[in-house]
Amino acid sequence: MLPWDTDLAGRLDRNTITSELLRDNPLGDPHERPLWVYVPPGYDDTAERYPAVYVIQGYTGSLSMWANRTPFRQPFPETADALFAGGAPGCVVVFVDAWTSLGGSQFVDSPGTGRYHSYLCDEVVPWVDAHYRTIADRASRAITGKSSGGFGAMITTMLRPDLFGSMATHAGDTLYELSYIPGFAKAARALRSYDHDISRWHADFQARPAFTKPEDHDLIELLCLSSCFSAGADGTPELPFEPTTGVLREDVWARWLAWDPVRMVSSHADALRSLDSIWIDAGTSDEWYLDLGAQAFRAELAKIGVPDERIHFELFEAGHMGIDYRYPLSLVWLAERLQR
Repeated sequence: MLPWDTDLAGRLDRNTITSELLRDNPLGDPHERPLWVYVPPGYDDTAERYPAVYVIQGYTGSLSMWANRTPFRQPFPETADALFAGGAPGCVVVFVDAWTSLGGSQFVDSPGTGRYHSYLCDEVVPWVDAHYRTIADRASRAITGKSSGGFGAMITTMLRPDLFGSMATHAGDTLYELSYIPGFAKAARALRSYDHDISRWHADFQARPAFTKPEDHDLIELLCLSSCFSAGADGTPELPFEPTTGVLREDVWARWLAWDPVRMVSSHADALRSLDSIWIDAGTSDEWYLDLGAQAFRAELAKIGVPDERIHFELFEAGHMGIDYRYPLSLVWLAERLQR
């Protein structure tokens, strides 16, 4: 572990973790992964143990992007550090890498991408608890993310409530009939140029600079999500629609819908009722209608009886992009509620 960013009041360690679960993964992506861990001011001066907040990235996000600077804004590790230096209750903040060569993993276990959910829960969390003075208890552990990361936060607390007792989702992927189906139509049109074969497009994509054709964004996302949600046993991604017509393949589409957090609520009601804190937000002009998805997710939580006092729900004026300033807001909210 090497300390970096000595101008911080706390410390950001850039570590490397060796994952046995990701070794020989279907895409041939690295099984040695970067893992950044921030410790708050005072961590090195006491024997105190701290709650931990795990941060997972959105689609096409990679770990190094947390250090990127945009005009007039600080990177999230710096804004988090300023919060803790300013008096917010100290937390260990863990930045997890789950990038794949298709742009993401959705933090699920899949024969098409690899065992990224298990990697997060069964390798990263124990590694952090072994190497840092965390409080190794669900009531002292939260997970947060935006977009695909928000989706990952929702499903992880549903699937592993033994590990995570709180979560925050910023414009997390939900309500798939609104967020995903519009993209299917664009993708089906784009595939006409590739004989309706997404593998032909992908070969072309890999042979030239990425995102130099207008269809690239829609098709790489479709390929990634199909690899995560509807890969065959041999890892081959199955599209959720007929590529020549755009007509939904109901059996494949059902596999996608099984991962829709809105639809997952009822079957994971006990896990969700056990959570201590749930932050949900989205911009009212979100291009993928994730504000409506956030409302639908909130409504499902009400149906299963999650108490209002455990939930922060907020819609704000914004689209999907440029909402990184929301991360510090939920971080403080979670830090004030995690057990110490």
